[in-house]
Amino acid sequence: MAVILIADDEARIRRLVSDFLKRDGHTMLEAEDGTMALELLRQHNEIDLAILDVMMPGADGFAVLKSIRQDERTRRLPVMMLTARAEELDQLHGLQGGADDYVTKPFSPLVLCARVKNLLARAIGPQQEQADSFGELDIDEARHEVRVHGADIGLTPKEYELMVYFKNNRGIALSREKILNAVWGYDYFGDLRTVDTHIKKLRAKLGEYGSKIETVRGYGYRFEI
Repeated sequence: MAVILIADDEARIRRLVSDFLKRDGHTMLEAEDGTMALELLRQHNEIDLAILDVMMPGADGFAVLKSIRQDERTRRLPVMMLTARAEELDQLHGLQGGADDYVTKPFSPLVLCARVKNLLARAIGPQQEQADSFGELDIDEARHEVRVHGADIGLTPKEYELMVYFKNNRGIALSREKILNAVWGYDYFGDLRTVDTHIKKLRAKLGEYGSKIETVRGYGYRFEI
């Protein structure tokens, strides 16, 4: 797995990103500002990818990106910009400056993890992956599909993210709020009933496996398989 640097002045964002990427087996380095990010880049030769917030004290994300691209040692390092600034000119600035991807807040941690996987696959080569199978239920992250008895059940993007989240946390009781934060993003202000609605549709598509998503009364759901 990869060594990933996350630089963001918000501790909750660093913790959120780190927690999810650690579940994928990655080693995380955290920096609270651009100056610390540059120091970590100087200290560690094994960093495989950097995730940079744009608005940081000290050196901002664009300054760190410029330094990375000017240094012969790091100029090929994959860089993802992570920011609340969604303006087209800001994104253009980042991409023209050599960023490989640009993710705006609020974001889905699962989508961010998938984009990290894509960047790493291009940079250091794809890792061999197989579908996770539970009887006749196959969750295939390489093909981005879920199959029952060999047939793709046609999940929407959010239903697919829910399925992957349940798969990665099977046997664990998950609150509605935790599911909402993980799949819709920490800054999503929608109704918690959004979770119930999507899970109802997901259960229907899973057919006989729908009952494996158990309701934890007064709390949330658990994928028990």
